[in-house]
Amino acid sequence: MEVPRRQDQCLPERKGQKRKLEDEFEEDREISASASADARHALLSEVSAQVQVLNLTFSWSEPDRAAAKRATHVLAELAKNEEVVNVIVEGGAVPALVKHLQPPTSGLSDRSAKPYEHEVEKGSAFALGLLAVKPEHQQLIVDNGALSHLVDLLKRHRNGSISRAVNSVIRRAADAITNLAHENSSIKTRVRIEGGIPPLVELLDFTDTKVQRAAAGALRTLAFKNDENKNQIVECNALPTLILMLRSEDAAIHYEAVGVIGNLVHSSPNIKKEVLLAGALQPVIGLLSSCCSESQREAALLLGQFAATDSDCKVHIVQRGAVRPLIEMLQSPDVQLREMSAFALGRLAQDTHNQAGIAHNGGLVPLLKLLDSKNGSLQHNAAFALYGLADNEDNVSDFIRVGGVQKLQDGEFIVQATKDCVAKTLKRLEEKIHGRVLNHLLYLMRVGEKAVQRRVALALAHLCAPEDQRKIFIDNKGLELLLGLLGSTSVKQQLDGAVALYKLANKATTLSPVDAAPPSPTPQVYLGEQYVNSPTLSDVTFLVEGKRFYAHRICLLASSDAFRAMFDGGYREKDARDIEIPDIKWEVFELMMRFIYTGSIDIATDIAQDLLRVADQYLLEGLKRLCEYTIAQDISLENVSSMYELSEAFNALSLRHTCILFILQQFEKLSAKPGPSHLIQRILPEIRNYFDKALTKPNTHNLRL
Repeated sequence: MEVPRRQDQCLPERKGQKRKLEDEFEEDREISASASADARHALLSEVSAQVQVLNLTFSWSEPDRAAAKRATHVLAELAKNEEVVNVIVEGGAVPALVKHLQPPTSGLSDRSAKPYEHEVEKGSAFALGLLAVKPEHQQLIVDNGALSHLVDLLKRHRNGSISRAVNSVIRRAADAITNLAHENSSIKTRVRIEGGIPPLVELLDFTDTKVQRAAAGALRTLAFKNDENKNQIVECNALPTLILMLRSEDAAIHYEAVGVIGNLVHSSPNIKKEVLLAGALQPVIGLLSSCCSESQREAALLLGQFAATDSDCKVHIVQRGAVRPLIEMLQSPDVQLREMSAFALGRLAQDTHNQAGIAHNGGLVPLLKLLDSKNGSLQHNAAFALYGLADNEDNVSDFIRVGGVQKLQDGEFIVQATKDCVAKTLKRLEEKIHGRVLNHLLYLMRVGEKAVQRRVALALAHLCAPEDQRKIFIDNKGLELLLGLLGSTSVKQQLDGAVALYKLANKATTLSPVDAAPPSPTPQVYLGEQYVNSPTLSDVTFLVEGKRFYAHRICLLASSDAFRAMFDGGYREKDARDIEIPDIKWEVFELMMRFIYTGSIDIATDIAQDLLRVADQYLLEGLKRLCEYTIAQDISLENVSSMYELSEAFNALSLRHTCILFILQQFEKLSAKPGPSHLIQRILPEIRNYFDKALTKPNTHNLRL
């Protein structure tokens, strides 16, 4: 299963950065997104004015520094509104801001007072970071030389001066690097080339927690899908500090730390091994119980990645207590939290021992509930976890007992991969319905609560092997449970019962809607087509609708008991030369006689019912079956009730069975029409007889074997 895509830095983080600026500055200069052309012109004039100030104040004089500080703050305030960022860039702010990332070059002695030292650089870094929120401006900022200056700002603490201003400028520089490198692979590489990674790793040990967070955030972005950056971060010995940060009580600290580690190990097996050897596993598991849902989410994702390493790691994760918090997370209101916990459990569930443990700790039901999600990724992760759990025989009975099979069958799955996964899960369950698993299910079907008994019967109808059908549904009364559902007042239960019975009928290879015609009681004689209504050798004539039909007694005697009684019994027709046939149409009679003479005819739908009545009257079973077959092709939602009545009137068993199967197959559509419940109740005894005979009939295939 593919690891879910991990973002460098999500949009909420960027918005959080802007909120921090609002806390520091009271001034509010937001420009409406729907500003008029005049307002845009005014904004451009304002930006140009501030840019001019920056271009004219690059010196250490106190008035210049104060003016430059105000200008950077004004531009940063404006940049908080993403809708006007393009205007700020158009006004030439980028080169001016980049210039002020470095201290003025005028000759001041090291001991001279430096007014607003670090303040102007901090404001410039912050404003550039906000402009970099728009990807189209990232490269422009870098091309103007910002990266080397930002990397230098990361080192401001090295001269021994630690102050709030120093901390702030370092943090703003790290944040700017984060935004510049966001989803930009070339800039990520440039940061490494400019030497930005070592100072960022060093800052992980900084005393100020905000600086730690900013450095970790930058490393997180730089590590995403960049192998060279990952390797350098590890080579700079970042792992021990990052693992310590995982244990921090500050949620913001351990959230960034677990994010960095997650991006380091993503698609990097060697780094994954190093992270595990460095002792990351237990603190990551500990984060599953964090008060920070983002940290929980990242920890679950990271555990899923760890679990892909080898079987031992899967077992160790479970042994160290990850299963219970992951299962609790499945029930969180946070969709992403549910998704990541399902992802982790899916990876863990690929180990046999873990499969039983996850189910035993209550993982089945919440995973099944996630199948109802409208989030395709969440749904698929849950389905994949269930696929793993279904591989363990000890879970099969629990799967069925809680209604898992019905959930898998009834689910509406969004993507094809999930549908395929569910199909494979049902196949896994089906392969395990034998031996001790089947015996346990039969036990539940006998002694469990009624709801459990029904679930077991429904599942077995779909999953059991044909050779076990008699044992399950006749010997252990499973058929009565399904018929009970069919007779329920609940439409859903009726539908479940109908679908299960139809599946059961299809699985029984001896069941066929229309069987072959039974053999004639006496050897059949066919005179052939040339003798149909032929006076040649004719010894009896039938009068039908005033017309003569020439026939031959020997052929009729061999065809059915009705004709044998007519010609060999005590009926007046015995010695009659002409026999009148009332109430039968000529074309119907002619077709019947053609069947008697040839053994085969084509029957049109519009004449099939009249021919069925005649075939029943003259006990022509072979013709009767042909008529039933033809009529069965015309069964529909509108006429199935009348077709069933027709089968009863003429004892047409094959047609009756076809009607039963049609009703079961189309039950959902029939239930939307008035009156189907009455029909179901009326035919329940016949359905019972149908399955009793079908499931107790010897399987000729097995007998041959």
